[in-house]
Amino acid sequence: MIRYLTAGESHGPSITGVVEGVPAGLDISESEIQKHLVRRQQGYGRGGRMAFEKDFATIQSGVRFGKTTGAPISLTMVNRAYEKDDSNWPKVMAKDGERGDVEKITLPRPGHADLVGTQKFRFDDIRSVIERSSARETAMRVACCSVARKLLEDLGIQIGGHVLQIGSVGYNSWDEVRQIADPISEKGAHKIFEAADKSDVRCLDDDLSHNMREEIKKWRKEGSSLGGIYELIVTGLPAGLGSYVHWDKKLDGKLAQVIVSTQAMKGVEIGLGFEAGRRRGHEVHDEIVYKDGEFKRRTNRAGGMEGGMTTGMPLIIRGIMKPIPTMLKPLRTADLETKEETETRYERSDVCALPRAVVVAESVIAPVLANAILDKFGGDSMEELKERYIK
Repeated sequence: MIRYLTAGESHGPSITGVVEGVPAGLDISESEIQKHLVRRQQGYGRGGRMAFEKDFATIQSGVRFGKTTGAPISLTMVNRAYEKDDSNWPKVMAKDGERGDVEKITLPRPGHADLVGTQKFRFDDIRSVIERSSARETAMRVACCSVARKLLEDLGIQIGGHVLQIGSVGYNSWDEVRQIADPISEKGAHKIFEAADKSDVRCLDDDLSHNMREEIKKWRKEGSSLGGIYELIVTGLPAGLGSYVHWDKKLDGKLAQVIVSTQAMKGVEIGLGFEAGRRRGHEVHDEIVYKDGEFKRRTNRAGGMEGGMTTGMPLIIRGIMKPIPTMLKPLRTADLETKEETETRYERSDVCALPRAVVVAESVIAPVLANAILDKFGGDSMEELKERYIK
């Protein structure tokens, strides 16, 4: 089974990742990983950090002559902010010595991990919480997950994502989205992200893209922030991944966990999701037919998932991202030391990170799906896996 760990702080010298359980013989390169790191840094509504951070993950081990060896793969990503000539971060993030005159951060930001993190670990300085809970960590998460994503692609399984709504601007219905997204995904879900990447808000509709940009401009002027809803589509999956026999083997549960465990995500749905609760049964369930030698569904309202297992139809997942809590117009908070109520301090941040978060969401589901493949078909090498794999 594939699993990965990340280590490092937002403003530390580097972020590190370790990926283990990848079969030997998978073609992988730094340029393949870089493709999705570049995509993660693009999108309207970005903050100032994107102006100088050019993420690049260096493969340190586990790959030889362009192929995985079966050993753990280690990756390193340098933080350029730390290395700048005028940077104070080596002092702020020093690994030894005395604190000296390094400022304590004592104003927890509502909506962040700040207050609860200090309560959990009994810190008197929020900086340690800020550094690890930051969405900066998702850069390495994308790098690690790109390895599993490449494994899926080698089996003909593609992942793509696009934005459905930013703030109050978005599609009107499930059917409206399907009319646009489904014809594109018929050629593979990678066509979804390729089409979405042409928009700086990653929306497939030109008019909505314009309106989303205007919505971001509006709330930027107000000093606030915006979240929204995105959709992931996966094509090429065989039927029967996952299981119905135990709660912890249900694939939809595993997918939901990795989505919600990503920074700022507050909800997830598969297929019609919450809309299914507003419809009658005949408008929710997918009728079954037998055609061209196999069982198929007339529709895909279930989003490619029934009973915790894939149906062979495209997998459709939607995620909800909250507005970023760090805003130019401050919220009220209470000082950890003085206990006095005051305004939050500003840490550099995006106005709307949703277009970037789509790439993170695409990435984090890849190891879950790859593990479902390995669980069903097995194989210590890509050669063996491909011999066993049945679409």
